[in-house]
Parts: sequence; structure tokens; C-alpha cells
Amino acid sequence: MDTLEKLRFPIGKYEWSTEPPSEDKKIKLLATLKEIPTLLREETKDLTFDQLQTPYREDGWTIAQVVHHLADSHTHAYLRCKHALLENTPSIKDYAEVDWANLEDAREIDLSSSLLILEGVHNRWITFFNSLTREQFKREYLHPERSKKYPIYVVMELYTWHSLHHLEHIRVLKNKKGW
Repeated sequence: MDTLEKLRFPIGKYEWSTEPPSEDKKIKLLATLKEIPTLLREETKDLTFDQLQTPYREDGWTIAQVVHHLADSHTHAYLRCKHALLENTPSIKDYAEVDWANLEDAREIDLSSSLLILEGVHNRWITFFNSLTREQFKREYLHPERSKKYPIYVVMELYTWHSLHHLEHIRVLKNKKGW
């Protein structure tokens, strides 16, 4: 993996699963989802205005944009899971995450609202995931722009990875800068 790839994917790329996770793995994934808002709060609490405006890599998002992106992205994904459970392979509406990250609310330095959103969405998502049977975990939605179906269990794994992926962006930057 070259340097840019390591900066883009500091924990590696998500590896697609073909079956719902075991109960033990599910418990670990949900524990990670539960702790992510707290970990993000800890990693960002003492950062200055300028530090929050620092991109994690050249042409990358700032720390503030990363946190706001997580709130936006995970809200979308949570709702997509509910549609997948209640509808027959619904087509989801995509969103231009780069454009969203450049809106004023995603450039805001105060991270508290996005951290609260993440905490709330993750708590609701955990309850949702815990309520599903193995068969319900296999229900899916269609991502029309990617021409791909996403089973709910993949979404659970993918967004746990997504949380850790962006948390690591922040940690790598802080380490590199000596913050």
C-alpha cells in the first residue's frame, strides 16, 4: 500500500462479509458502535480552532468535517437499514457526501451537535440491530448508483469499520502533529 493509500485507509479497506456475523462478533461490533461517540469526543475535546480546521491529509477533510460527516453518513445508513427491514429491497437515495462536507454546518467548529447525533443514532441503531433475527439481518437495500445490494449485517459491519476508519484519521493526524 502506497503512502496516499495508507493516509486514505489507515486501518485498511472494508472487507465485505458473505454471512451475518456470529453472536460474539455482533456483540463486539455493537460495543464498538456504542463507544465511538465517546472516543471521538475524547480525541477532539482539547483541539483548538486551527487544529479542528486541519485536514487529515492533503486534499482531505478537516477534523471538524470528518466528525460532521460521520453524523450525516450514519444517520443516512441507520434510516436505510429501517427501509431495508420494512420494504422489499428498496432503492435508497444517495447523497453527495463531498458536497455535504462543504456546507456551512459541516464546516462548523463546534462538534457537540454532531457528537450528540452520533450518540443518539448509534444508541438507536444498536437497539435496532439487537432486535433482528438472523434472517432479518439478511434483508437488504439497493444502492442504485453503485448497482449493489447491501444486507443489513454488512451495513452494521461497514459502519463500524467506517467509525474506526475516521477515528484513525484523527489519531494519525494528531500523532503526526504531536498534539
